[in-house]
Amino acid sequence: MQESKIVVANNPYYDGVRRLALIGLLAAMGIILHFIESLLPAIAPVPGAKLGLANIITLMAIVVLGIKGGGQVLFLRVFLGSLMAGTFLTLPFYLSLAGGILAFISMSITLFWAKEKFSLVGVSILGALSHNIGQLLAVAVIIGNLGVFYYLPYLALLAIPTGLLVGMGARYSLNALPGIRRIT
Repeated sequence: MQESKIVVANNPYYDGVRRLALIGLLAAMGIILHFIESLLPAIAPVPGAKLGLANIITLMAIVVLGIKGGGQVLFLRVFLGSLMAGTFLTLPFYLSLAGGILAFISMSITLFWAKEKFSLVGVSILGALSHNIGQLLAVAVIIGNLGVFYYLPYLALLAIPTGLLVGMGARYSLNALPGIRRIT
């Protein structure tokens, strides 16, 4: 028994395997939260407004795995989730991808270059707003009409409570994992 611990501790591939397993686990958790959220009723009369529970996992992945690992979790979550839901290469897929990418970029920049000015909840609210802007940009490109940006004030108002909820969920989840360390 003692020898197996030594082999694992001296194995240069151990951190790589651990990282890959964590990426897969977080992506699976994000997909599950996405499907759970799809069963919930709409939170507002604004079309497309959702809680964004899967973004808890994306935010956790950026914190724990860094930018590269967080991006891998995001893309796995969006691509595999859309394949499982049957929405791959449809409008919901493009909206999820565009919103996810813009939110990921804004949260990553804020977490790594302005972390002293923003809490995790603040980063999440910024991510929620960016997600909405990314989705509206995708719709504007697809339909060729910038009129969809009239929804932005309503979506921005909803981004505050949903971003707050996601940020608090990520913060509490990270605090509940005492052995977790950043493995970038």
